[in-house]
Amino acid sequence: MALSLKENMVLLCAVLCLLITPSVAELPRFKHPLNESQQSLHFLVIGDWGRKGTHNQSFVANQMGIVGEKLNIDFVISTGDNFYEDGLKGVEDPAFYESFVDIYTAPSLHKTWYSVLGNHDYRGDVEAQLSPVLKEKDSRWLCLRSFILDGEIVEFLFVDTSPFVDQYFEEPGEHTYDWEGVLPRMSYLSQLLVDVNSTLAKSKAKWKMVVGHHTIYSAGHHGNTDELKHILLPILEANNIDAYINGHDHCLEHIIDKNSGIHFLTSGGGSKAWSSDVKPWNLEELKLYYDGQGFMSMQITENNADIIFYDVSGKPLHTWSISKEPKLAWI
Repeated sequence: MALSLKENMVLLCAVLCLLITPSVAELPRFKHPLNESQQSLHFLVIGDWGRKGTHNQSFVANQMGIVGEKLNIDFVISTGDNFYEDGLKGVEDPAFYESFVDIYTAPSLHKTWYSVLGNHDYRGDVEAQLSPVLKEKDSRWLCLRSFILDGEIVEFLFVDTSPFVDQYFEEPGEHTYDWEGVLPRMSYLSQLLVDVNSTLAKSKAKWKMVVGHHTIYSAGHHGNTDELKHILLPILEANNIDAYINGHDHCLEHIIDKNSGIHFLTSGGGSKAWSSDVKPWNLEELKLYYDGQGFMSMQITENNADIIFYDVSGKPLHTWSISKEPKLAWI
């Protein structure tokens, strides 16, 4: 469900006002240096995973460890829904160990996990996932609502997408969401949109990528997220991002938008998957749709971003290379 016209107009006016008088504050920023020997970054992407090892989570974790060692990864990106069904109950919730610490045990996965929140995480104690107490328990854990990861040649902008979705506020059903820190909603979203635009506009990185939990474009069960399509996507397009990386749909998916050229990469196969749940899509844009468990890897250099999707057994399903090699001019 999209925001109503009135809400869209209110949000737009608020954003314009903030753009005229921008906030001095910036989103939290972290730096991850390039691999010196290769001048590159290698990382894995996993989403929708935290089920205490069930629904093949442990098998996916094992293959992540194998691939992570082979690629000598620098870090892991989590696209959210880190703990099912209802997030964490608090910083002492054993699910943190049962779904994370005791599952992703391979030495290659003992790197920083840069994580965003998903809608299931918002059904628990959000502050628990954001708390530095968890980092004291496991130094890999880094989770914030929205933040910037500076990888020198690439800048990742992690965006908190759950507050954009009307359904969670207007028709939550039996679910209770922890919106402390988000309300008043329109003020929160307006400032976030300003921060997104400012960060992307200021970025001097060769590559610009955005990470969020929810889909923007997807042929999967949830499909497109209209609120993000109408409100967030125009900012991403205006700032010429290279890729939007997400979870939410429990599948592996690669869409290239024919108009903007943005790559929409879904890695939501960390545990429970939805078999044969796919909507029609233009096959010129849909490069991969896989309705099983798995994960994604990416290697980024100055001129190339190489993507591989893997299934639960570690078998490569799909590879793609995005190039920024300078084109030779014909004289």
